[in-house]
Amino acid sequence: MAASASAPPTTRSLKRIVAASLIGTTIEWYDFFLYGSAAALVFNKLFFPESDPLVGTLLSFLTYAVGFAARPLGALVFGHYGDRLGRKKLLVLSLLMMGGATFAIGLLPTHATVGAAAPVLLTVLRLVQGFALGGEWGGAVLLVSEHGDPERRGFWASWPQTGAPAGQLLATGVLSALTALMSDSAFGAWGWRIPFLLSGVLVVIGLWIRLSVDESPVFKAALAQAKERRSASAAAEKMPLVAVLRHHWRDVLIAMGARMAENISYYVITAFILVYATTAADLGKQTALNAVLIASAIHFAVIPAWGALSDRIGRKPVYLVGAIGVGLWMFPFFALIDTRSFGSLLLAVTVGLIFHGAMYAPQAAFFSEMFATRMRYSGASIGAQFSSVAAGAPAPLIATALLADFDSSTPISLYVIAAALITVLAVGCAKETRNRDLSDIDGAAAPEPEAPAALPADARGV
Repeated sequence: MAASASAPPTTRSLKRIVAASLIGTTIEWYDFFLYGSAAALVFNKLFFPESDPLVGTLLSFLTYAVGFAARPLGALVFGHYGDRLGRKKLLVLSLLMMGGATFAIGLLPTHATVGAAAPVLLTVLRLVQGFALGGEWGGAVLLVSEHGDPERRGFWASWPQTGAPAGQLLATGVLSALTALMSDSAFGAWGWRIPFLLSGVLVVIGLWIRLSVDESPVFKAALAQAKERRSASAAAEKMPLVAVLRHHWRDVLIAMGARMAENISYYVITAFILVYATTAADLGKQTALNAVLIASAIHFAVIPAWGALSDRIGRKPVYLVGAIGVGLWMFPFFALIDTRSFGSLLLAVTVGLIFHGAMYAPQAAFFSEMFATRMRYSGASIGAQFSSVAAGAPAPLIATALLADFDSSTPISLYVIAAALITVLAVGCAKETRNRDLSDIDGAAAPEPEAPAALPADARGV
């Protein structure tokens, strides 16, 4: 397909596309992180009141992990239809599902009202959240990556990634404000519902912006070629999932390995810390929330910088800096928290998130560049979300269990270091993708001499 199939977007239109992706990912992550913070702070008492406090926290984190279990299914479904119907339509659906489930959590009766039905309803809504988020990420980053400006793709594609710290910032900020303004009894009785209900307003804003952008021109051109090919041949087009597993299985495994350190470290730094700081370090929950709040703002700022650097030196070097850095930081991370000083706590979280940003920023462009156009949504989503079951899903649960069993942060540090080693190995095995042309729908073109040979005509991605 000629590169001229679609005119490159203007800077103004590209910014609008970035804004549409960013507002959606911010809302999605706001919903997701809000649940994680509430699981650490109040859900153990509201939905599992008959358990020991630490056991109740484990159970609330278990419902948190359930959401991750639904993400691979969301990746499969949204990836399939996103590669068949387009990125934009599926992004609108994911936003509606995620926001609707979060709003419904704000209306849920607690254990005191309906007994065992309360955690069951919570788990069902958590499954809907996870399913929607499983399809959100791939579409959001592809919408930006495929709209042009290949020389700065790492920078522009990193902006949807800032939706994670932006959502964390928004969720933590709302919770921090409420806990500061309300008594513990009022917050536990009804105040915790407010941030969940606010998601309804955010969804309306997100839909208004997201509906205003065009479909990816790279996808539209690839879809047109696929239609021409089907009309000229009796052969049926392969399902995107089948094509991904046949031609890109190595890239899927690399993406899964690359996410191990990124996913695990993030949830230990931002979710488990609320447990560790308030129990092992005996710090107030307001102090812990404030540290995460400030560090998330810095995290938001450094992600585009890391993305821009990946445009200059490559995706792999930046990613490896993050993986190695977060592994080396874990022992100092907990040592600083143990000093029970707010300044030390803030330093621990901030440095951890800076290293995390070095992995998260180039990830969007890196994963997008691994796959051919007509299987890109499926490939990027599967690689990203299947790893979340083994990485992010159990991370707070495992960390809490290790703390309960050993009464020490050392096993938790070793857990994150092991994940960092897996990521270093996976990224080290990957090809550099920085100069890859996303309009190469066959997935054959690559910037490095070790690029795979072009696929035969009957096995191409379209």
